[in-house]
Amino acid sequence: MFIHIKEAAYNCTPERPDPLYAKKLQELIGGQWGEISVMLGYMFQAWNSRGPIKYRDMTFDIGTEEIGHVEMLATMVARLLEQSPVEAQEHAAKDSIVGAVMGGARVDDVVFAAMSPQHAIVSGGGAMPVDSQGNRWTADYIVASGNLLADFRFNVTAESQGRLQAARLYNMTDDPGVKDMLSYLIARDTMHQNQWLAAIAELEAEGLDETPNPITFPQELQREEFAYKYLQHSRGGESATGRWASGPSMDGKGEFEFIAEPPAMGPPLELGPTDPRLYGTQKVPTPPAAS
Repeated sequence: MFIHIKEAAYNCTPERPDPLYAKKLQELIGGQWGEISVMLGYMFQAWNSRGPIKYRDMTFDIGTEEIGHVEMLATMVARLLEQSPVEAQEHAAKDSIVGAVMGGARVDDVVFAAMSPQHAIVSGGGAMPVDSQGNRWTADYIVASGNLLADFRFNVTAESQGRLQAARLYNMTDDPGVKDMLSYLIARDTMHQNQWLAAIAELEAEGLDETPNPITFPQELQREEFAYKYLQHSRGGESATGRWASGPSMDGKGEFEFIAEPPAMGPPLELGPTDPRLYGTQKVPTPPAAS
């Protein structure tokens, strides 16, 4: 059960409208690493969780918080769009050269190519579940595998990418209201990265899973002679100096071995003839000679 309250999780009021920036901010809503992706990813991870209840509750906590982040961003986008196209054009014309280039418009001949026409045509001045290019959000972006360790590791990546994009967007605006909201979201991404890292450490400490994940796959069923070999598929040799090339493996179950020129161990890759009913490339049969 979810209950909505009218107050926002944090401030989301810009100092002035900016339709060009509204389009950019859509990336944090409907992009691959946007808030919709982490919100639904975490919720499905929690709904499907069969591990200890504390991990399920923690995942629900963050997923529910992310709903509020989507709400904040959607509200901010809508407020950035509270301006007529004529006023938007006048505002863009006063922008600096750098700002115009970032927005995709020329100062001397302002065009609306950088603005999202869908904000006017489709959503009527509101946010949409799309990225900064207008691509629809897709459920292909979410990960909920049923394995907590695998999911939590992906979640660290998701929060890292989200924080990276929010930091870049922070530098693309001089609006103090937008910067204030982004500074909050960037801080929360800091916490969430630490939360997932702490949860990963606790899962491993409790023996629920560890590297290599999944630990429950029988080790003897893998080709053990290839499990800890580093295969150098580049020329130059610098990769040989890394932690991954020698010494004990990270799971403590083997020793890294550096292979400078990995051999090809399979036969040549050749395909047999295709089914003639598929009309693939094949030799045309010679017609019988006339009698």
